[in-house]
Amino acid sequence: TSIGTGYDLSNSVFSPDGRNFQVEYATKAVENGGTAIGLRCKDGVVLAVEKLIQSKLLIPGSNKRIATVDRHVGIACSGLIPDARHFTSRARNEASSWRKQYHGPIPVSSLADLMGQYTQAYTLYSSVRPFGVTSIIGGVDEEGGPSLWMVEPSGVSWGYFGAATGRGRQAAKAELEKLDLPNITLEEGVKHAARIILVAHGDNSGKDKDFELEMTWVRLDK
Repeated sequence: TSIGTGYDLSNSVFSPDGRNFQVEYATKAVENGGTAIGLRCKDGVVLAVEKLIQSKLLIPGSNKRIATVDRHVGIACSGLIPDARHFTSRARNEASSWRKQYHGPIPVSSLADLMGQYTQAYTLYSSVRPFGVTSIIGGVDEEGGPSLWMVEPSGVSWGYFGAATGRGRQAAKAELEKLDLPNITLEEGVKHAARIILVAHGDNSGKDKDFELEMTWVRLDK
């Protein structure tokens, strides 16, 4: 059935048709959040977020949705902000531990794998709930170059040329598919990211609200 009918009361119970409703509800929480996108370009990655302004009393630039994990990698999140902050804090700990153990920066793919495992652990036990956040992890590796990954509430992590999540994800994905990723330059990617967030904002239920465009990028060393 479309509702849990008792099988959604615990995070550790599957429904008879093999669904984990708590994870599906967490995904729904992400879909109600602001749009977040990531673009993998030939010389770097771009992350951008649509941040709806809920009150005129809010200080501009506060409650950021994009965070730095290490010098070469960042995270853009959509969904519940407190969950995003906890997710980011864990990612920073993983990156720091990697540097101490291996004396170098953590590969973006390895960070995505570790964070996927951490997120998936929160879908196994009835004493916790899944993360209500989807995170786009983007960065530049010393050997592999630009890398872009997305970690979902289920714990699955996928590598992307272009990724979108949040309220306006469908419109954003349609625009991303029109681009020649990953063959565009970083400068072109920044312009496209700003345009795509604007298109996604005008296509969702929050289009009557003002919003801030939050953006960052990581470039390959020349």
